[in-house]
Amino acid sequence: MHQHNMFMSMFSLTAALVGPWLFYMGFKAWRVRRLIEATPASRIRSMAMGLVELNGSVSERSRVSAPFSGRPCAYWEIEIATRSSGRDGRNAWATVHRNRSGHPFYLRDETGTALVYPQGAECHMPFGVEEETHGLGVPECYSEYMKAQGLAMRGVWAIGPMRFRERMLEDDVRVFVLGRAFPRAQSSVVSWDEEPAEATGTDGPAATRLRSLDAEVRGVVRRGTQDPVFVISQSSEKTMAFQYGLQAFGGLAAGPLVTLFGVWCLLELARSGQLFH
Repeated sequence: MHQHNMFMSMFSLTAALVGPWLFYMGFKAWRVRRLIEATPASRIRSMAMGLVELNGSVSERSRVSAPFSGRPCAYWEIEIATRSSGRDGRNAWATVHRNRSGHPFYLRDETGTALVYPQGAECHMPFGVEEETHGLGVPECYSEYMKAQGLAMRGVWAIGPMRFRERMLEDDVRVFVLGRAFPRAQSSVVSWDEEPAEATGTDGPAATRLRSLDAEVRGVVRRGTQDPVFVISQSSEKTMAFQYGLQAFGGLAAGPLVTLFGVWCLLELARSGQLFH
């Protein structure tokens, strides 16, 4: 009985705390959906400085290789997860490491070129690599990455099942971007990347191409200090608005209900003298 009362008390408290978080996430998704719908799509050549919505093709600025597959790309994200058992006895994946590249890339449409800095972006793109291992070691490409990153627990993690995921933006992929445009002159201030000459050499076709594209850059697109979101997606504007709308509906509807349920359970347990007893 004691364990049952403690479980119910913790469950009720968790529900009372999770509810406001769900509501907050729903409200955040609603704001993003409103931004997507309210921000008109722009051509790069005519984009105004400020919040912009662009559609174009990705073009790499630096020599970047995705860490698991080794494929050349303009941008990558990876995550590593291990199996963990919940209180209900079910196994679930728990993410133990995330990483992403920080190199800027070009976004091009029929009218011009912009430079995109992906730091802080919500990136929506499919996983190109998704592999699960069954314990007692992992393939070399993953073990070498974890060693290079200095992940101290890698030996313990590899004993059990693990999941490795990688997604990337490759050259010529079409993307939708919602972010803040800044004048080209600010690129020297916000640049965290190596110079094009260092990335590709000081001469040759690659360096010539980069100098040409840099000269064409109309502006820099990144996350603004006060912006609620910065989105880079392979899905269309309509698809993203629909997805954020679903998130908003779920959070705004479920949040108050979960909170009320948790508070009601806590009050009932307190009234009966069973709260945390």
